[in-house]
Amino acid sequence: MGLLNLLVKDPLGFIIIAVPLLYAVIFHELAHGWVAYRLGDPTAKSLGRLSLNPLKHLDPIGTLMLFLFGFGWARPVPVNLNLIRDRRRGMILVSSAGVVTNMLLAFCALFLYRLFPLTPSSIPALLLYYFARINIILAAFNLIPLPPLDGSKILMGFASPGVRKLLSQIERYGLIILIGLLYLGVLNPVIVYFEWIILSFIKLLLP
Repeated sequence: MGLLNLLVKDPLGFIIIAVPLLYAVIFHELAHGWVAYRLGDPTAKSLGRLSLNPLKHLDPIGTLMLFLFGFGWARPVPVNLNLIRDRRRGMILVSSAGVVTNMLLAFCALFLYRLFPLTPSSIPALLLYYFARINIILAAFNLIPLPPLDGSKILMGFASPGVRKLLSQIERYGLIILIGLLYLGVLNPVIVYFEWIILSFIKLLLP
């Protein structure tokens, strides 16, 4: 169900889902910029993108997709890998940062969910549950090795020159291909599989 439909039918449910979803996306992008900054690239910081202010990150089309279809994206944080000493290592670390951050946020939410005896239907419990769920989905989605998702850039950091060239060539069409595959449901099993891996790993760490 799109968030606009949810807003009409259940305003409280809209808030419970929209706020965690919005900040899961923002933390994801912020992590890319912060890691790049720590590795020597000040581009994101100089443009004011190392901020939790949603207005710094929202993309008009991505936000519209978010409200209509329940998934979307923020404006990618600008990164200049040429300013990072080890370009390949930088690509891997910067690209992985968003996924790792979403996994950490999911772990923290589930840890708090277990730590405090909350009524399952209470608003704090629902917020923690949805925040964990959304971060797991976002991490799994971004692990798909298809441009422009992070998984493709992580793969490029490890892959041979031929694979890197192929991924670079299809990157200009990546968003169209991605939307088409999502519409056809082709990527659903892949996302579910990555979700299972992430949740299994988090469960190993939970007390």
